[in-house]
Amino acid sequence: MKKGFAVVVGLIVALALVAPVYGADEWVKKFNDILIKGPSEGNWQVKADELDAWMKAKKTDFLVVDVRPVPPGQQGGKIPGAIYIPYNEILKAENLKKLPKNKKLVLVCVTGQTQNLPIVALRALGYDARTLAFGHPAWIKGYLGAHLMQQAIQNASTKNFPVAK
Repeated sequence: MKKGFAVVVGLIVALALVAPVYGADEWVKKFNDILIKGPSEGNWQVKADELDAWMKAKKTDFLVVDVRPVPPGQQGGKIPGAIYIPYNEILKAENLKKLPKNKKLVLVCVTGQTQNLPIVALRALGYDARTLAFGHPAWIKGYLGAHLMQQAIQNASTKNFPVAK
């Protein structure tokens, strides 16, 4: 009886070890299939002028999601009608419930970088997730994120980092 029990336990352990790997392969393939579509689908970016036109036309097929982290990211105001869910909390079950699958989701952050982090995961979950090209600096005049980007550009120009050709 002990030997039979040991075999069953061994099989359970083996299945427990193999199942996540099998599941991971499926997710990796799904993520890859999504990423492959990126360039042909405009990399899921919306320009500020396009978002503004949607708002002026009173379209209701989109939702702006402000994914900036806590202050100072929240300084400078927000896009009208946006809901706030920090990018690092957007995949929590209670936050996913706030996101409609029947609308375009336009994620917006401080500089247009962290808003990209949850895009593939959201698309894999069935959301039509997009980003605002260049984030809040494209929307809010004189916004903090624009200053951060200008500092990075200035740093690169003064340091003259090496570039391979």
